Amino acid sequence: MQLHKRDVIDAATAILDNFGMADLTMRRLARELAVSPGALYWHFANKQELLGAVADRILQPALEPHVPPGWRDQIADGCHRLRDALLSHTDGAELVSASFAAGQSAAMTEIVTRLAAAAADAGVAGSDAELAARTVVYYVLGFTADEQSRLQWDAAGATLPDGQSVLTAEPSRRFAFGLTVLIEGLAAHGDSELLATARDDLTQRRLG
Repeated sequence: MQLHKRDVIDAATAILDNFGMADLTMRRLARELAVSPGALYWHFANKQELLGAVADRILQPALEPHVPPGWRDQIADGCHRLRDALLSHTDGAELVSASFAAGQSAAMTEIVTRLAAAAADAGVAGSDAELAARTVVYYVLGFTADEQSRLQWDAAGATLPDGQSVLTAEPSRRFAFGLTVLIEGLAAHGDSELLATARDDLTQRRLG
C-alpha cells in the first residue's frame, strides 16, 4: 500500500496523543506504519520537519477565518484559540514550541502575522509589532506548557503544593488575567508611541 504524507502525519499525531512527545520517534513511527524508517524520509527530510507538520495539524483550529472587530478582541480571540488547540493534544505546547523555535511551523508563522497586525492597530510601530506578537505567543506557549505538565502530574496522582494543582487553580481565569495584562500593556505602549510621534510631528512643524 502506498504511503502518503497525510498517513504519516495522522500516525505521528496518534502517537503523540497516546504516548506523548518523548515516544514520537521516527523509529516508532515507522514501526506503527509497518514501513522502514527510510520510507519516512521520502516525505520528511528530518524529524524537525515532521514535527512542524504535526504542529500545523494541531494548530488548524486556531486558524479559522473568523476575525472579531477591534485589535484587543483579535489578540484575545487568537490567544484563546491557540491555547485550546494546544490543550487538545498531549504535549501540544511542548511540540509546537519546539517547532516554532526551529522555524518549522507555517501555522505559527501565520498566527504571529495576525497578532502582529493587531499589535500594529494598537499603535505599536514597525518591527516592534512582530516582537509584540511573539511576546504574546511566548506567554501562551509557556502558560500552556506549564498547564499540561501540571495535568500530567495530577493524572499520575502526584502531590503538589497547595494551590499548584491545575484542577483547583482555575487555569482559564489565570490565563485570561495574564493575557489582559499583556493586552493593556500593548495599549499603553501604543499610546506612548502615538504620543511621541505627535510630539515629533509638532516639533518638525515648528522648526519648519
